[in-house]
Amino acid sequence: MDGGLINWRDLFMSAAGRSSRGPTWIAVAALFTVSLIYEAVAGPTLKLLTFWFVYPVLLASAACVLSKRLHDRGHSGWWAALVLFALAMIWPTPHGARAVVALPVMIWAVVELGMLPGEQGANRFGPSPLAATA
Repeated sequence: MDGGLINWRDLFMSAAGRSSRGPTWIAVAALFTVSLIYEAVAGPTLKLLTFWFVYPVLLASAACVLSKRLHDRGHSGWWAALVLFALAMIWPTPHGARAVVALPVMIWAVVELGMLPGEQGANRFGPSPLAATA
């Protein structure tokens, strides 16, 4: 993401580097939209045949997006696994105890990754994604 331009392919396919809030929100919305469309369009038989191909790709892309945002906040990208596990516990419909367990993780993720700004300047994961646009 040099020069203030967003490399969307890199955002979805690489966990290295950093990402600011704007591209992360757009990427998360795109991943949720694709997932919602898949859930709405794919019938039970099609889901049985395609589920193991579609969701691993979506989860890998989500892991890359979350890792980059975690890096921007100064955290290890491995924390993305906790967020994705919590999301898997409640997707597509939250139920009982799973929702109660996942809720604090999801609240933390929204606040930490979606609302708080990234670290200013370079950190151990690379230069600030906003440095080129400032």
